[in-house]
Amino acid sequence: MCVAAATSAFAQGQVLNDQLNLGEIFSEQTLNVVAVQEGVSASTSATGNTVGIAGSRVDVDATSNQVNQGSVYGHTVVNASGSMGASSVVATQAAGNFGNAGAEEATYRGFMVQTNSGAVTARGQVEGETARAGDLAIDTQATGNTQGLWLQNGAAGARISQANSGDVMADGGAIVQYVSGTSTVAGTAAGNHIDIDGANQSAARVITDQGNTADLVQASKFTAYGNAYLTETSTSAAGNNLNATNVGPLLDVANHQYNTAYVRSQAETTSYQFGAAGSSAYGVGNAAVVSNTGAALVLDNVQTNDGGGVEVIASAEGHDGYDIGARASAAGNSVGGYVCGTCGGSMTTSNTQTNNADVSARATTTVTGSARSVTSTARAVGNDAAFYVRSN
Repeated sequence: MCVAAATSAFAQGQVLNDQLNLGEIFSEQTLNVVAVQEGVSASTSATGNTVGIAGSRVDVDATSNQVNQGSVYGHTVVNASGSMGASSVVATQAAGNFGNAGAEEATYRGFMVQTNSGAVTARGQVEGETARAGDLAIDTQATGNTQGLWLQNGAAGARISQANSGDVMADGGAIVQYVSGTSTVAGTAAGNHIDIDGANQSAARVITDQGNTADLVQASKFTAYGNAYLTETSTSAAGNNLNATNVGPLLDVANHQYNTAYVRSQAETTSYQFGAAGSSAYGVGNAAVVSNTGAALVLDNVQTNDGGGVEVIASAEGHDGYDIGARASAAGNSVGGYVCGTCGGSMTTSNTQTNNADVSARATTTVTGSARSVTSTARAVGNDAAFYVRSN
């Protein structure tokens, strides 16, 4: 792990980061619970390389190179036989490379490169066939490469390059006899992921390159309840993913994404008695969402999805209850661009999307007894684009 920070108002930060991990990284945690009052909290993380670079009122020049070749495994298991208490949280994260950079009232200039070839697996699960829970949240995340860039009244000029060839999986689920509150079980997997967040009149020009050549990217969650009030089981899987938001005069993004992996997203839930039970699954080869609340948004987007294809499965089954449904959405390539027209905003876009792979979405909802309402949606698209300028 490497952390670099510049805080003096009279200094200039220069950072050169070079990280190489060749070993296996694993983190495992098991909780055996009979009965608790307040709840269960479990957090497990495993990362090949991690770095943080930031400047506060100081300009920063940074070059970061992270290479992970070892397998990364994070696993959390909660075995429960009685009461899990009022509120429980189970979080599991695994990543080949993780980087975070930012600037507050300063300028960040950076070149960040991440390369992962090791398999990355995160599993989070609750085994409670005779257990009772109030509120329950299970969050499982796995990424080959993750890079964040944040600005607070700052400016950035950056290039981010990510290459992943290791399989990525977020797996697990929950078996619980009785849930009196809300149970949310989520799994997220991505070969490459970039988050850009600018606030308080920031500006950024960024070039992003993401290449995912792994065999598999999979997010899968399976849940089973005896009697549950409100439950939601969800999964999201992406070969490459970019989220960029800004509040300020300019957001300029040149985004290039290439995916050849088989992307699978699967969310399945069963509940014998239910108040509201839902499952939702989303899968995409390449995805980008870029938005600016300010004067200008410039987006040059190139996406290519090839190879293994995208398969999305959502399933919900119950016997007696009120509302139940399943939602499945799949896309080869997806891009969204948004700008605030009431802020005097303008948008300039160039979009090229190519999908050469099969894309499928399947949603199944089953009621073996009676229910108040049943909903089911399935959507599959090769290339999906939306550009929106909001105005009064």
